[in-house]
Amino acid sequence: MRRHALAFAVVLAATSVARVPHADDAGDRRAAVVARVGKRAVTVGELEDKLARVAPFQLQAYGKTPEEAKKKFLETVIIPELLFVQAAEDKKLDAELPTEDLVKRARSTATLRAIRAAQPPAASLTDDDVAKYYEANKALYDTPERIQIWRVLFKTREEADAALAQTKRDPSVKAFTELARDKSLDKATAMRAGNLGFVGPDGVSNEAGVKVDPAVLAAARTVKDGELVPQPVAEGDAFGVVWRRGTVPANKRPIAEVSAQIRETLHRERMEKATRARIDELRKSIKDYDDKPLRQLEVKLDDGPVGQRRRALPDAGR
Repeated sequence: MRRHALAFAVVLAATSVARVPHADDAGDRRAAVVARVGKRAVTVGELEDKLARVAPFQLQAYGKTPEEAKKKFLETVIIPELLFVQAAEDKKLDAELPTEDLVKRARSTATLRAIRAAQPPAASLTDDDVAKYYEANKALYDTPERIQIWRVLFKTREEADAALAQTKRDPSVKAFTELARDKSLDKATAMRAGNLGFVGPDGVSNEAGVKVDPAVLAAARTVKDGELVPQPVAEGDAFGVVWRRGTVPANKRPIAEVSAQIRETLHRERMEKATRARIDELRKSIKDYDDKPLRQLEVKLDDGPVGQRRRALPDAGR
């Protein structure tokens, strides 16, 4: 009975929305209360903001006139939501772990959304901002030709000549892979068919830490993709059998072509910076953090299937 009486009282208050006094000051008008549900109040401003997010064609379903629409929207949308919230709080559902986690997640998501919504749009970034980013990251938009090179390295010219002759008889990936694995002095690449990666004009490869001898790069440039360099290539005291596997052509994208992409990148970086700043600010509220007690806990990260682990835990799921 108490809840029915509460709901009836709320609806009675809601029906007076059209008769709220119009204050001269807009702030006072928006602060006027049109309905109360328990300890919560619905103000004119809150109702206006929610109505503003509803498409005009959808509002027509709530009434033929603006007065009917806002009154029915309040009674059929806003008030039922608040009644459900009130009932959940009465039953302390918000204190139960699953619900509490969902509420926290919703709040954190809403906070992130608010932070990002407060940032100026990507279109607000100036041409100077775009030009500075383009110049600072020109390697992303102006890349030279790169050649993929496979090479097997031998101690002597005679060994390299014999291996090259063998490779010419069987120029297959399988045979070259086995040759590199079994014979190459370069143990860093032996297990990947002697693959030196895609090499730029400066000899730097896309493979981390790999820089190719200029003689090898120069020799690879003399043949076409898929061809072997016809003679072993000297690398210091060693000799390499070199196979040009492919080419990535040079790519030059002018600033006009990538300006929209750069604006989106800068906008995303701006939002991430604002998010990190807010998180850092919130972290200041953490006090007396001590991770030493964590060392006393034993956690097994891999102990069979999830269901098996759960069954092994005491009182799991109870």
